[in-house]
Amino acid sequence: MTDRASAPPWRRYVALGDSFTEGLQDEVGPDGRHRGWADRLAGELDARSPGLTYANLAVRGRLLPQVVDEQVPAALALDPDLVTFAAGVNDALRRHFDLDASATLLEDAVRRLRAGGADVLLVAFGDPSRRSRAIGSVTGRIAAYDSVVRAVAERYGCYLMDFWGLAAFDDDVLWDEDRLHLAPEGHRVVAAAALDALGFGDDRWRTPRAPSPHRPLPARVAADAAWARGHLLPWLGRRLRGISSGDGVDPKRPTLAPVDIRI
Repeated sequence: MTDRASAPPWRRYVALGDSFTEGLQDEVGPDGRHRGWADRLAGELDARSPGLTYANLAVRGRLLPQVVDEQVPAALALDPDLVTFAAGVNDALRRHFDLDASATLLEDAVRRLRAGGADVLLVAFGDPSRRSRAIGSVTGRIAAYDSVVRAVAERYGCYLMDFWGLAAFDDDVLWDEDRLHLAPEGHRVVAAAALDALGFGDDRWRTPRAPSPHRPLPARVAADAAWARGHLLPWLGRRLRGISSGDGVDPKRPTLAPVDIRI
């Protein structure tokens, strides 16, 4: 167990993944890019032990094979002592999701990162059916992948953020209107969860806020229709055209540098 009274031991933190870790829909920083929970985590670690450097190689839309093939070697070249790895949901959203192939890729990535000397924080994602019946159709695939994440975390001695079944994440204020990405408050909560998982925070983030007022059925139907027009159909259109939201997007922090953001 980590001594919560001590200072974080890490000096070089690298974040890997997709839009979740890139920080989409969080506040925009001076560089014109969204911040995100990983930026906030880096700031909190640095506040407890000044001198941390931080890189974020995550890119929106990336599938697990792309994260493993592109980001893991780049991360190893930076010689990190802490890596957060959050990927696989984009794969699970696809009908032909291959759990066995994803498990192999994840384990290979974690084995390489651990062999390189890095501590690794993995993420078991939440149940989307608790927030949206439309997105909930992929619940079984995400649950299966989360089981793999937990097994890999245990086998390789990784830290773990496990969001499955947490009522705190049912709050609409944590989510962007697209129902897939975190809103700024969601990024703050995930940063607090990561700090807690690493042994330098507390578990207050797990406490749900007061429930939101119940919306009548017509309002929910209208909201679902607006979401489908504004977000689902464009996403399906990109899929049919073979276009990714990350096409032409570079990592926002490709090299290790000091940080200056807090939760």
